[in-house]
Amino acid sequence: MNAELFRWARETSGLSSEQAARALGIKDVERLHAIELGEEEPSRALLLKMAKQYRRPLVTFYLPTPPRRGDRGEDFRTLPENRSIAADALLDALIRDVKARQAVVRSLAEDEEAAPLAFVDSCSIRDGVQIVLTSIKSTLAISLAEYRRQKTAEEAFAYLRNKAESAGIYVLLIGNLGSHHSTIAVETFRGFAIADKFAPFVIINDQDARTAWSFTLLHEIAHLWLGTTGVSGNSSEQAIEKFCNEVASSFLLPHEELATLQIKSDAPSEELIQIISGFASTRHLSRKMVAYALFRSGRLSEAVWGRLNQLLDDLWIREKAARKEKNKLKEIKATYYIVRRYHLGHALLNLVGRSIEAGTLTPVKAAKVLGVKPRSVYPLLTPLGRVDITGTGG
Repeated sequence: MNAELFRWARETSGLSSEQAARALGIKDVERLHAIELGEEEPSRALLLKMAKQYRRPLVTFYLPTPPRRGDRGEDFRTLPENRSIAADALLDALIRDVKARQAVVRSLAEDEEAAPLAFVDSCSIRDGVQIVLTSIKSTLAISLAEYRRQKTAEEAFAYLRNKAESAGIYVLLIGNLGSHHSTIAVETFRGFAIADKFAPFVIINDQDARTAWSFTLLHEIAHLWLGTTGVSGNSSEQAIEKFCNEVASSFLLPHEELATLQIKSDAPSEELIQIISGFASTRHLSRKMVAYALFRSGRLSEAVWGRLNQLLDDLWIREKAARKEKNKLKEIKATYYIVRRYHLGHALLNLVGRSIEAGTLTPVKAAKVLGVKPRSVYPLLTPLGRVDITGTGG
């Protein structure tokens, strides 16, 4: 074994030597150092612990050299330069997990002889925002009027999600690696997409405000239409990010509608927030999106927008904490499966159910695709009427 792999795996997981030693049950950190220097070879039991704690497949430790940093996927929004090593490690682990799940889903789709989806990689930036948006609206059969007719922001998002899933896009809500200890902050990522013609995936960080989910979904859908790949960072990718933002904004908040918002840029911040909040709420929009649109249109200065942005962040954090405390009183045992189904989406659950029935997917592999333990697969699928929990059918 190449001892360099042990240090690489630990460091890319975001753990210090001391943290890793505690997680692995190694009493003396010097022993871990010895393993990383090649002076001691770990037992298989310890290798299994490392694979779990470092969030790496066991086979990683048998590679000749540490792998190069992989492509992070199709699109990452909100990736600050100063993000922590730990946040980076969680994000990379999430991407690896989603890519592995998507690969299985793609294989299942091919087993069902699914036709490639024509809309993936069907447009380019040169086509312009309106042409891309028109294609999205036509393919998904969505309209702003119907979106606005929904009673809440959650229902409005569900409307868009259902249309996207009906068109063949898998939309998942994921904000951690299976527990609240591995929660990935919104500052690290809001969403990303895998532009695959047989199994396009959109991932939305469920830690974000629910009013922001629709914008993120449309932003990522625009990436599917462009078929973009790679990590945001160079000027071309920044242009793509702005383009996808414009596509999402043009659907959710057309310029002519924004013009109807009466606002004085020199008004007190509290007054501005109140006006923006009322406008956003009735249209199922996030307050930050409206504030940003006002800034982009030149109706708010950068200084005012920056101040509002911070105040809106603070307000959302307080509201989120209040909701969390309130929801504690409503928790029941069945909530786990209800929440999991909501986060996984009908498209993925239905495909897994069909594949188990057809014998092309085992419950163990289904658990990996769904991101749950094998014992949770049947309870998740049973309400869909696809798999009998007792295994007897009927």
